[in-house]
Amino acid sequence: MNIKLACRIVFSLVVLGALPAVGLSQGVEDYSPVSSQRLLNPEPENWLLYRRTYDGMGFSPLDQINVQNVADLVPVWTFATGITEGHQSPPIVNDGVMFITTPGAQVIALDARTGEQLWRYRRQLPFDLMQSHPTNRGVALYEDKVYVATVDAFVVALDARTGEVVWETAVEDYQRGYYMTLAPLVVAGNVMVGVSGGELGIRGFVTALNAYNGEEVWKTYTIPAPGEFGNDTWPGDSWQTGGAPVWLTGTFDPGTNLSFWGTGNPGPWIGDQRAGDNLYTNSVLALDVTTGELKGYHQYHWNGSWDWDEVTAPMLLDLERDGETVKSLVHAGRNGYIWVLEPSADGIEFVDAWPYVYQDVFTSIDPQTGRPTYDPDKTPGTGKPATYCPSLSGGNNWPPAAYSPQTGFLYIPANENLCTTLEGEEEVIYRPGQRYMGVEIDLNVRDGADHIGELQAWDLSTGERAWTHEYELNNWGPVLATAGGLLFTGGTPDRYFRAFDATTGEVLWQQRTSSGVTGIPSTYSVDGVQYVAVQSGWGVDAQRMLGRIDADLGITTAVPQGGALWVFALR
Repeated sequence: MNIKLACRIVFSLVVLGALPAVGLSQGVEDYSPVSSQRLLNPEPENWLLYRRTYDGMGFSPLDQINVQNVADLVPVWTFATGITEGHQSPPIVNDGVMFITTPGAQVIALDARTGEQLWRYRRQLPFDLMQSHPTNRGVALYEDKVYVATVDAFVVALDARTGEVVWETAVEDYQRGYYMTLAPLVVAGNVMVGVSGGELGIRGFVTALNAYNGEEVWKTYTIPAPGEFGNDTWPGDSWQTGGAPVWLTGTFDPGTNLSFWGTGNPGPWIGDQRAGDNLYTNSVLALDVTTGELKGYHQYHWNGSWDWDEVTAPMLLDLERDGETVKSLVHAGRNGYIWVLEPSADGIEFVDAWPYVYQDVFTSIDPQTGRPTYDPDKTPGTGKPATYCPSLSGGNNWPPAAYSPQTGFLYIPANENLCTTLEGEEEVIYRPGQRYMGVEIDLNVRDGADHIGELQAWDLSTGERAWTHEYELNNWGPVLATAGGLLFTGGTPDRYFRAFDATTGEVLWQQRTSSGVTGIPSTYSVDGVQYVAVQSGWGVDAQRMLGRIDADLGITTAVPQGGALWVFALR
């Protein structure tokens, strides 16, 4: 064989994970099984779920690091993953054992005190894999296993002590455009995941697998079939390739046994090619965890033509309304609106919505149903360009917001002053596993804009903005809130990871990292020491948005590549 060709093959095998990891791994000697009760009430020192708790708040009760001493925070260890592209998963920590994932669905177990690698799982990925977002957003823990969803549409259960595969289940065929990027959600022995691929002509779904053997328990499609409620909102056979992907981990309400999942865009992108509301795209769905039965939904916007995926699951918050405490669903929408909904065992009711960035598409929102009315001049069509704001990346894309029960504030990583021009192509043909979008795209910064990124704080008791921190360029930073009165977030091309005063928005500390931070921060405590951990690694949509901003402004912004985990503690 040609030597250069052989070297290229070996390099590709290592990058794609087809060869085993190099280096010694000792395994986990003493592992604490993660019971259903622990997931319902996680210990303050641990970070056991995607957003720490089932309600999705992204809040930690740890307060050793606080507004008085955060300026003394220093890096105590780092770990280079050896992988490029966007690193987005939260460090999951269980009694001193940390689990992170990388693009390509590698899973790494580390000693949370020292950063020593305990084991590493590398998945062998197919060479013909086609997916738009080669990232992964974390693992789920249950009993003595670690669960990961992969870009080739498998769920894999690993032994938490060794990293060995216990079982793996294909949830769909990757060659038809299905893949997964989310962290699984485990409730009472069901491992729930949703599928990505809204740009590839899929029919989205959420499925639950048995945590012990990987067998399918239930499967609920996000687009109704003929004979099901809502199928008449799709013309002809368009429901079969209509999208409605599920990109992100759901939230869960133990009181009603319902999980809540956000869904994404319809396909193809332009609405006049699939007349109707197109249920259940750009919606939140309430699914019974035991059976998968659809118990309710709210569609944030119908017949979407703007690529405003509403895939972030809403937070479950107790809010004061009319003198009473009411269980509420709160969602910072990609369409630029904050949505407040009321869930029950029988459905989801609209309560209120208001814009948090400049939005020029909605002319009104029905006060009873929450259904928006559109400006036709801001609605793209086939052969009809339209410019609209916010851009197709939305006021907030996938990076999760956070909520602090101490302040009552919702914290949103937002992008302002960005707009998009879309025009639908005349002929859009579905081919399995190929792009099914049919649009021309242009992004522009609004004339006169002096900034783009923002971190916003909203008082949910009044619906008023409490404060805003502005960034020159885009913000792609998930937010962590703590009982120390702090917010931690990155997200900007300058590579800084920052701590803010949660009440005032003052920057109290910052540390420049090796790359841009689009990872979800977490915090944990071992042996009485509180740590803050985050993955640094720029890529995917943050990088693509920055490239379009650079092109529009005529500038060049370089962000170094390469994934690394950064862990901080007080000096």
